[in-house]
Amino acid sequence: MPQQSIINAFVELPDPRRRAGRRHDKTLCLALFTLAVAAGNRGFLAIGDWIESYNRELLELFKPAKNRLPSYSTIRRVLLQTDEDSYTQSLNRFFKISPQSGETVAADGKVLKHSFMKETDNPHCQSHPAIMMVTGYLVERELILPPYKVESKTNEIKALPEMIEKLALKGVVFAFDAINTQKKQPS
Repeated sequence: MPQQSIINAFVELPDPRRRAGRRHDKTLCLALFTLAVAAGNRGFLAIGDWIESYNRELLELFKPAKNRLPSYSTIRRVLLQTDEDSYTQSLNRFFKISPQSGETVAADGKVLKHSFMKETDNPHCQSHPAIMMVTGYLVERELILPPYKVESKTNEIKALPEMIEKLALKGVVFAFDAINTQKKQPS
């Protein structure tokens, strides 16, 4: 695998930032974020510490313009402006993550902790219910498929068939929890 291939994974993602003041390439910021998280760093300060610890090696690997790496705050700003679905799809293409015939996909739905918003007086954020996601897990390769967001006012029982249809898989075994074995599904 060439040294720059992780950067090439993000080339197709648009960069919504203004040209003025842009010091670092978006692909470099996303590549550094991905590598830092893969190395076990959680949180932007930890990512900044990781970049600082491996500065010489990362400069040698990526050879950025001006021979400087972005700070954790720059990476944070880039990440906040990046569409998460596009980022996920780019990573899936890069790592070639898709179920193969004969594999088992374990599927389950979860509500994201603290994802609801009850505030009604904040003009920058509308109140909304908690976010529920359905996720598939490739058992044999221990890989997680991109999560599928469940529409509000519904549940995983209705969302799971949509996820399976979206994946359009043949020859794949699905494993579900008990909630998905109900004969009479709620309307």
